Amino acid sequence: MLKPKQMSRAVIVGHKNILEETVDALHKANLFHIEDFNEDGSDLKIGKPLEGGSEVSRKLVKIRSIASLLGVKEVAVAKQNPSAVCSRLDSCLDTLDQELDVLVEKKRLLEADLKELGSSKKDLLPLINIDLDLSLYRGYENLVVFAGHVKENPETLVSRITPSYEIYYDQHNGTVVLFVPKDKAEPVSEMLAGASFKEIKAPALDGVPSKLLADIERKEADINTKIEAVDTEIDALKLKYSDLILASNEILSIEVQKSEAPLRIATTESSFIIDGWLPTENYGRLEQVIENATDGRAFVSEQEITKPDIKIVPIEYNNPKVVSPLQEIMNLYGRPTYKEIDPSALIFITFPLLYGMILGDMGYALILATLAFIIKKVVSSDAIKPLMNILIYCQVSAFLFGILYGEFLGFPLAGYHGQPGLIPGFETIDLFATPFAGEVVGYPLHRTHLIMTFIVATILVGLIHINMGYLVGFINEKRKHGMSAAIFEKGSWFVVQLGILLTALAYIGMLPIIVGAAVFIIGVGMLLKGEGIKGPVELPSILSNSLSYTRIIAVGLSSISIASTVNAIAFGMIWPPGSPIGAMTLFAIVVFIFGHALNTALSIIAPGLHALRLQYVEFFGKFYEGGGRKYDPFGYIRKYTEEN
Repeated sequence: MLKPKQMSRAVIVGHKNILEETVDALHKANLFHIEDFNEDGSDLKIGKPLEGGSEVSRKLVKIRSIASLLGVKEVAVAKQNPSAVCSRLDSCLDTLDQELDVLVEKKRLLEADLKELGSSKKDLLPLINIDLDLSLYRGYENLVVFAGHVKENPETLVSRITPSYEIYYDQHNGTVVLFVPKDKAEPVSEMLAGASFKEIKAPALDGVPSKLLADIERKEADINTKIEAVDTEIDALKLKYSDLILASNEILSIEVQKSEAPLRIATTESSFIIDGWLPTENYGRLEQVIENATDGRAFVSEQEITKPDIKIVPIEYNNPKVVSPLQEIMNLYGRPTYKEIDPSALIFITFPLLYGMILGDMGYALILATLAFIIKKVVSSDAIKPLMNILIYCQVSAFLFGILYGEFLGFPLAGYHGQPGLIPGFETIDLFATPFAGEVVGYPLHRTHLIMTFIVATILVGLIHINMGYLVGFINEKRKHGMSAAIFEKGSWFVVQLGILLTALAYIGMLPIIVGAAVFIIGVGMLLKGEGIKGPVELPSILSNSLSYTRIIAVGLSSISIASTVNAIAFGMIWPPGSPIGAMTLFAIVVFIFGHALNTALSIIAPGLHALRLQYVEFFGKFYEGGGRKYDPFGYIRKYTEEN
């Protein structure tokens, strides 16, 4: 905890004739992070894939294509015997592929026909109420046909241009079909343009639109029935072969990984060299695995980790199970480097704490914790469960602060100076007055009545959190560059803050001002030596970073305001002045549920984002670099097949 696992660099050397056994053993062990070899002009060359790799790759591509077409999803199933899976796969893979191709092609053609019918239907709809055969819209030498949309019937305007015309008008959708002599086409066209005429293209079909549309709809129904039948056949294939596909994909993926492993290692004409990393605690196990797999013909040697190696050491977290969900937050920012402190255990405390200070409502905490537990049970994704655990941690904190604040879904639990609370007879107990706007601290704490006090309190919380960052930064610098660098780069910030504090005490007459000024100047000098000109330039950040923590009270008050407004609107509807009890009760319940549902969603986003920002910017900015590589051992965690 507080630092990644200790890692060792190891090199495995052996003759090429035992390369396959060595690769197979490393893959089963799943503990050695292979460092990819890059040719450097020496006699060492990148190895060639193991025999049979291309055929395995072909099968893997085919099985993944089939899985995609069938929509096979990963589910928990009983593990299968790899030999039985391979035997079954060899006998039915090509048949399954061909059968599925036929069904997919059949469905594609049906969907193409359906799309074409839909296009014709779209063209017919504007003319649906015009009882005129579509063959009459074309084929004239001395007549011109105008078909389109207009705002109003243009017959009066047409009659002024020519008495020789025929018009069909649908007043429901403004469709007009107009036949005029060819020599009157131009003035009629100009008239229609002035009437906001929008031309539509009549389909090149024969028949009355209404009858054609009915025929199209019958054909669509028939095609949809056929598509459903094809889908049923595809679902039957999916049901029959899902287990085989999942297990085959796993087996083939493993074989491809192993066959391509030589592309990552160095070889000569007769030998191989595999360079990589593993946790130091597993080094003895690696030696035993290689010894057993090769009968002692391959050798493992531990290499010294040099200073340049520090930047490329892969990182494996070393946290207790309860802390591990917070590693997801670390991964979003970047893993620690090898010599850095891993702050996962620190944010395990500070992130839920800041979230709880912001939300601080028992009602929302109970709702969100319940949702998190339900999602954990329903969703099997390994990526979702850690996030739900983090949400649960945050709701525990929010519930405890809700007890401190005395809040439940925006209702105050205790009465406050004549204002009733949610619990009859429970009144706020005044404890002491603060020097900030005459505010009185009591229990429960009423955030809406202690705004100035909370602003000062959150700034103090910020100063504590920021100085935790400087302290961790001090330890990091000591590890990386020694005590002197730690004192000047990070210790100087403590001296600067001490100087500011002593100067503030001087203003109230407790100390001579020269003491605070001297300490401050010493701190700035140390900072200048440790960080160069960048250090003094960042001095104002102490104030700006501390003020950033006032978002704790600001975001919390916004949540209270939304909840209180929802409560006021809902209860005002239940019993408005002058109305009998129960009027609009149902609508009030809808408003109450919808309003609090919206605020519940905001209670995940707003406190979460602001608490996260305080970690990433204000806290991490004082000590954390990140950018470490993930420890990714060569191997595969089997879900669907048993180990041979």
